Amino acid sequence: MNILESVRIALRALAANKLRATLTMLGIIIGVGAVIALMSLGQGVQASVEEQIQGVGANLLIVTSGTFGGEDVKIQPLTYREAQALADPLLAPDVLAVAPVIQRSASVVYGQKEGNATIIGSTANYGSVRNVSVASGRFLEDTDLTTQSRVCVIGPQVASTLLPDLDPLGLTIKIRGVPFRIIGVMESAGGPSFGSADNYVYIPLTTAAARLFGTRTASGDFPLSVAYIQAVDQESISRAIEQVTLVLRDRHRLTYQDNDFTIITQNDILSVASSIISMLTIFLGAIAGISLLVGGIGIMNIMLVSVTERTREIGIRKAVGAKRRDILGQFLVEAVVLSVIGGLLGIGLGLLGATVVTRLEPQIQLVMTPNIILLATGFSAAVGLFFGIYPAMRAASLNPIEALRYE
Repeated sequence: MNILESVRIALRALAANKLRATLTMLGIIIGVGAVIALMSLGQGVQASVEEQIQGVGANLLIVTSGTFGGEDVKIQPLTYREAQALADPLLAPDVLAVAPVIQRSASVVYGQKEGNATIIGSTANYGSVRNVSVASGRFLEDTDLTTQSRVCVIGPQVASTLLPDLDPLGLTIKIRGVPFRIIGVMESAGGPSFGSADNYVYIPLTTAAARLFGTRTASGDFPLSVAYIQAVDQESISRAIEQVTLVLRDRHRLTYQDNDFTIITQNDILSVASSIISMLTIFLGAIAGISLLVGGIGIMNIMLVSVTERTREIGIRKAVGAKRRDILGQFLVEAVVLSVIGGLLGIGLGLLGATVVTRLEPQIQLVMTPNIILLATGFSAAVGLFFGIYPAMRAASLNPIEALRYE
């Protein structure tokens, strides 16, 4: 018996018991749909995260004090003067720009309205290094730092919280009780509300250190939270890292000791984020795959029932010359056809579910690749094949004489 004939017989057998076949396929449909939806959404989240990380600035290096390895080293804070040294083209020729940052959370008040925001004390380079721009007004300038001006640039979320239906430019808000005049409003960066750059307030670094947070090192310098460094281009990132390392080790008087600072690249962040999301996607996909196994058990159950119901049919086929492999192939094909049809319906269900999620949360992309569809379809067929083996072998091993006598 050829494959096409076996498929035709399988479809005819399934059509004879439509409701039973549909209920049997339900486990496969749900399992494949869940796998498709979770895998496509997982890859979509990964693509969105990569896009956001790459959008924080081109050729970006992030320098912080301390290390993540737990080495026993004396930690020295990163300072404003060290950031200025890193911007020196003679010391670090592959560094294009440096944006030193003092970052704190603080209450922001306008009139009777109050909210919490992240205060970013930085320089005029911050906008170009972090790839952010103003929607109206202007960003910080060098004169704002030298004069320790009490000016600020606010994010759109801060504007909507404190100044709804008002033009923020020229108005005065209070940060920790200190008045600041608004000179600009940033463009929306998007993303979740918690920790979003839309809830940032940008002020001059010197003003943040002197008037708000009052932090100084023993030498009278400003300790930084982080320094963002932009390399000249993608090819010069490794050289920029070496130059930054040499400058900071010299400034911290490190000879044989380990670094007391950490340099993070965009690729480091991307690799960590991608690995975490990939593991979560695989984990969720494995959980969804459990329903496929449940569906496979349902297929085995219904195929055993089918073998019992068609015992006389099997006996007649054997009596007229059907071989063991013909009977075995017939029932295997029926199990695979049942699971493949369920898999195809599950693909449609998964695409529908993933589309609904992306409509509800536009930040998540829908990434559907042929590999995901092939994986789900192939796995569903494999489930049908695996769980159809025992019923098929049982049908093939029936004695034709006893099968003909079966009532």
